[in-house]
Amino acid sequence: MVLARPEVDTPERHVPKRPKRLSRQTAVRLGLMALPVAFFALFFAYPVSAIVARGLKDGGQWQFARVGEVLGDERIGHVLWFTAWQALASTALTLALALPGAYVFARFDFPGKQLLRAVVTVPFVLPTVVVGSAFLALLGRGGLLDELWGIRLDTTVWAILLAHVFFNYAVVVRTVGGLWAQLDPRQEEAARVLGAGRFAAWRRVTLPALAPAVAAAALMVFLFTFTSFGVVQILGGPRYATLEVEIYQQTARLLDLPTAAVLTLVQFVAVAVLLGVHAWTVRRRESALKLVDAAHTSRRPQGPAQWALLASVLAVVALLILVPLVVLVLRSFDGPDGYGLAFYRALASADAGGGTFVVAPLEAIGNSLAYALAATGIALVVGGLAAAALTRRAGRLVRGFDALLMLPLGTSAVTVGFGFLITLDEPPLDLRSSWILVPLAQALVGVPFVVRIMLPVLRAVDARLREAAAVLGASPLRAWREVDLPLVGRALAVAAGFAFAVSLGEFGATVFIARPDNPTLPVAVARLLGRPGELNYGQAMALSTILMLVCAAALLVLERVRTDRSGEF
Repeated sequence: MVLARPEVDTPERHVPKRPKRLSRQTAVRLGLMALPVAFFALFFAYPVSAIVARGLKDGGQWQFARVGEVLGDERIGHVLWFTAWQALASTALTLALALPGAYVFARFDFPGKQLLRAVVTVPFVLPTVVVGSAFLALLGRGGLLDELWGIRLDTTVWAILLAHVFFNYAVVVRTVGGLWAQLDPRQEEAARVLGAGRFAAWRRVTLPALAPAVAAAALMVFLFTFTSFGVVQILGGPRYATLEVEIYQQTARLLDLPTAAVLTLVQFVAVAVLLGVHAWTVRRRESALKLVDAAHTSRRPQGPAQWALLASVLAVVALLILVPLVVLVLRSFDGPDGYGLAFYRALASADAGGGTFVVAPLEAIGNSLAYALAATGIALVVGGLAAAALTRRAGRLVRGFDALLMLPLGTSAVTVGFGFLITLDEPPLDLRSSWILVPLAQALVGVPFVVRIMLPVLRAVDARLREAAAVLGASPLRAWREVDLPLVGRALAVAAGFAFAVSLGEFGATVFIARPDNPTLPVAVARLLGRPGELNYGQAMALSTILMLVCAAALLVLERVRTDRSGEF
């Protein structure tokens, strides 16, 4: 009895400590989440809900009947159908062209592979208006196809689909190829030793392992094309409009807020469903596979078939990605007096834009860089705290918080921008005349990329290192500074680079809130393309080229810095 007594008392002495430890973990998690939640509540939820309420409220009463009226409109029904149809077609075409590329980058080792990987990723970080400009120079009036064969594809659905493949090719190559490179090839080889053919072994062993990554890539491509704005705005003409373009038309040109509010809700619901399915596929991919070092799975192509596959992928990359970019650059030099710097010199004059700008278009470069740097700082602080909170795994609270962080990628940026104008106009948040308004809108898009890049690295940090630091008396903040930060320094640099690139190219919200005397590069390009005349068109090509070079330079730096090649951006 005497010996049994300590066994009974011991758990009783430990019972009070466990709730105390759990409550401390919860307090740390809530503390980390406080700033990101406040940021998204103030600069995302508040503007979006305010503009929806303004559109659907009349005399203080909700007018839900308006939902049925808008969705019953035949023209709106056509917009909804085209939005879904072109997203499905773009996704299928992207998968068909990019999956062979994913295999080549995963399994083949060839000269220039890392440089080509960076080139393939350039379109993804380009602003959508630059993508539209590149394909306009290739497929539009006076474009390469028009000059060679008299073929024009602008204002057709084919131009939109090809531009979407151009933009999203890297999503499939990185997401699927990153996982493919880490699958152990010996599993497939074992199936072939047991009598399975090459295709049967791939279908039974590799394809099931890749299915979650393929599904995740497909969902991301569908999400980006479902909410497409700049590409459709430039290449679709008056004939084609996605939900995002229609929201812009109803808000900015027709001032029909009720219709815009209904369409915003439709887009929000669709995107929420897509993000939920995407989160499910990501969890399956993270938990179901045993991976190996990607450095040991690639080899030089062997045999005519593999060399032919490599050549075909290189041809697709050249035609689909390099040609539009090269044509864009050439058009920027093709002035009225032949090739030269006429369009670039014209950027230094405000009068050259035909009254389009208060200041010289060239000033948009400095504006964009300053805004993007500020947005990057905001995104790193907010996204870094959010990623640290998500590192501490929990239940529905953390999963819901993770989904909240992704919503700005799919919610109408037009709605967010216009919402900024109607909500942030009274003290203490009278920001409509402040320069910080643009970086805040850009940071909303940058935060999800920071979280997605930082989270896998933070979760890979051994928790025992933090526990050892705590035992030695370090506070949670000091433990993070001394343990986590040195281990995730490179991931932090990569996150900063992606946040900078996507902030530099943000267009949907910025087009509403950028002041005429402080335009950004994407806004300046769109305004120049919206005006007739060879000079305006040439200046748009020149500004697009400058923006492309800045984004490409940032990406090439990232490729040298990053160490994680496992897939997601």
